[in-house]
Amino acid sequence: MTLFVNHLTHLDVSLWCPTRGLVGASWQVDVELDGELGEDGMLFDFGEVKPWLKAHLDGSLDHTLLVPTRAPGVTVQECREGLAVRTTAPYPMEVRAPRQAFTLLPWHAIGAERLAEHLATELSRRPPAQVSAIRLQLRDEAVEGAAYTYSHGLKRHAGNCQRIAHGHRSRLHVWQAGRRQPALEAEWAERLADRYLVDAADLVDPDEVPQYQAGYRSLQAINYVADQGQFYLRLPAERCVILPTPTTVEQIAAWLAERIARETGQTTRVQAFEGIDKGAIAEALP
Repeated sequence: MTLFVNHLTHLDVSLWCPTRGLVGASWQVDVELDGELGEDGMLFDFGEVKPWLKAHLDGSLDHTLLVPTRAPGVTVQECREGLAVRTTAPYPMEVRAPRQAFTLLPWHAIGAERLAEHLATELSRRPPAQVSAIRLQLRDEAVEGAAYTYSHGLKRHAGNCQRIAHGHRSRLHVWQAGRRQPALEAEWAERLADRYLVDAADLVDPDEVPQYQAGYRSLQAINYVADQGQFYLRLPAERCVILPTPTTVEQIAAWLAERIARETGQTTRVQAFEGIDKGAIAEALP
């Protein structure tokens, strides 16, 4: 007998892609559980199994940087902060952070299907009573219209959002004169796609950062201390979008509304999502 739970939880991560670089991702998690019926006619108590599953998933790779350690140009070393991950292709990047900010996988690339199988295997090592097998599916949210992926870190966040390289795949809605503006949504989703959103207060003086690899005129460096430890990131400046505020979804929505209103000369309302089914709404005058 099999029971299923759709939309059990959401996972928000960043991953290193050998062709795209640093990419944010948000996945819906669906689960199927096999087992034998008990005398009460049930496999198990959902009220007990669902929290167990969610706790394990949320406490594993959620809000981490997924690193395929066998991808070309990827190296991992111990450092003062914990671990240092460095890359060369498709562009140079360096992340130094506490170990819990990373999920290291001995693969050449990260894929949702393989990752789901890996998580199911880990969960199946010590399943709840009466559960004989666990299967997971990680799914992108179905989005009609514009969506973009981004990475960021929030140093003042008390939870795992403080990790410097976690991310999201997010919808973007823009209204002007009471109507959605699909062209503006698509334009801004493209401008923000696969970018790192930076709080200007966390930037490091470029004169203090040596060139990591020839061929790039400038590398942007970000550094901060949070409750979990010291975090450092550098990557090409063209991969960054700098905000004058922390990169919370509230501030992202406000920044987008102000920028679009100024560029178009029209009052603008923005609904910015942070992953799946959550976000903030802001409005700005031209």
